[in-house]
Formats: sequence, structure tokens, C-alpha cells
Amino acid sequence: MRVVRYLALFPLLAIFSFAFADSPEIYSHKKRGAVKGIDVVAYYSLPQGAKAVKGSNDYTYEWKGATWKFSSQENLDKFRESPEAYAPQYGGYCAFAVAHGFTTSPRPDNWRIVDGKLYLNNNRSSFKKWLVDQDNKIAKADENWPKVLEK
Repeated sequence: MRVVRYLALFPLLAIFSFAFADSPEIYSHKKRGAVKGIDVVAYYSLPQGAKAVKGSNDYTYEWKGATWKFSSQENLDKFRESPEAYAPQYGGYCAFAVAHGFTTSPRPDNWRIVDGKLYLNNNRSSFKKWLVDQDNKIAKADENWPKVLEK
């Protein structure tokens, strides 16, 4: 009888294992694409704290298994020439989460450029905590990346 009970749990375990499967290298929303459809190049011309600029379906580029959207042909061209220079750190996942050993989606308006690199965070609270200890959080996230994708 006990064996039957365990066998009945097997399908549930199989389903839950997919929920905890490895995260892809780039955070990509199913419908909006990488960084939820935000133009990552535009961040570099915005003042710190400004709202993110939405990308357009007219200017897209496939890179590392994700669709990246841009607000202009100029920004698309810049990204195409040097995606590593514009792509957010940690594949666009929340920098605070990566520093703490897990991944979660970003909120594109919680961002900061540090030493020429774009960092995104999940919510206002995690963003504020990340800012207070930014250098240590970056160092810890750098240690965790990309191993954190396997969790």
C-alpha cells in the first residue's frame, strides 16, 4: 500500500521538477522578450532614475536565445555591433536576487549603471537595499553568476 502511495506522488514530483529547472541565461518574458521588451541601449542616454524606454516590434534582434527590442534603428544597430556592452548584467535577472543566490525577474524601472554596466532589480525595496551596499552586492552577484542559473 505504501508503494502505491509513493508511485502516486511520482507524477507530481515530475511536474515540480520542471518548475525548478535551470533558468535560461537571459531573462526573457514570453510575449515581450528580453528585459520585458525594454530598449537596453536607451538606458545609457537616460539620467539615473528615469523611466525605462519601451522597445518596438519594428526593431528587434535575436541574441542568446532571446528577442531584444529597441526604440530606434540606431539603438538596434548599437546593440548588434556590441551586445555585451549594452546587455544588463546577470542576463537581466534581478541583481539583488543574484547576489543572494537565486534568480527573479527584473522591473525595468529599477535600474542603475555602474562602471558602464547596466544592473536591474526586481522591486523598489530590493533596489534600495542593493543601492545601500551596491559594491558588495555586485561582488557577491559576480561570484554567484552564472552558477545561480542552475538552482
